[in-house]
Amino acid sequence: MWKYLLPRIALADLPAMLLTVVVGSVIAGLYGVVHDQLTYSIGPEYFTQLKFKQFHYADFGLADRVFVVIIGFLATWWVGAIAGWLLARRLIPHQPRARAIRQIGLGIVLMLTSAAVFGLAAYGYGLLRGPTADYSAWSWVVRAYQVTDLWAFVRVAYIHNSGYLGGLLGLVVALLLIRPAREEP
Repeated sequence: MWKYLLPRIALADLPAMLLTVVVGSVIAGLYGVVHDQLTYSIGPEYFTQLKFKQFHYADFGLADRVFVVIIGFLATWWVGAIAGWLLARRLIPHQPRARAIRQIGLGIVLMLTSAAVFGLAAYGYGLLRGPTADYSAWSWVVRAYQVTDLWAFVRVAYIHNSGYLGGLLGLVVALLLIRPAREEP
């Protein structure tokens, strides 16, 4: 276990590992951009009443859709950085670089697919609950954020939370199932 907590990293592997972190960050950020554009279409109040306030420091006075792009990237790039580091740490050392890159790509695809499937399932769940379901547990949201379309707000919240959960589970599956091959002598 200590080898994972205090890793010894070969200097020759470090550039590829750091590049994986950067690529993972960009891919996750772009996923967040697309994701947030879609969810903004479903429930704009989730952004205007909540996310715009959370990310106020990144508001440059541009159009709402542009601000949603910025929020989408800022809210997800770090997930890709962490995932990229963990995948690189597990898959780059001690095997041919080309194989490691293919395996890391597979891990990223697993994460993206899992996040999307969980998000779609959450959207379906929100639709099944319908606008007349008991949302009394969300009454504090109506008060705190002056939400007028609670059903849309809740659906987007379901999608966002489930997407993060799906991404995490996809990463865990990737780390468990994708094993590095040992380099030929």
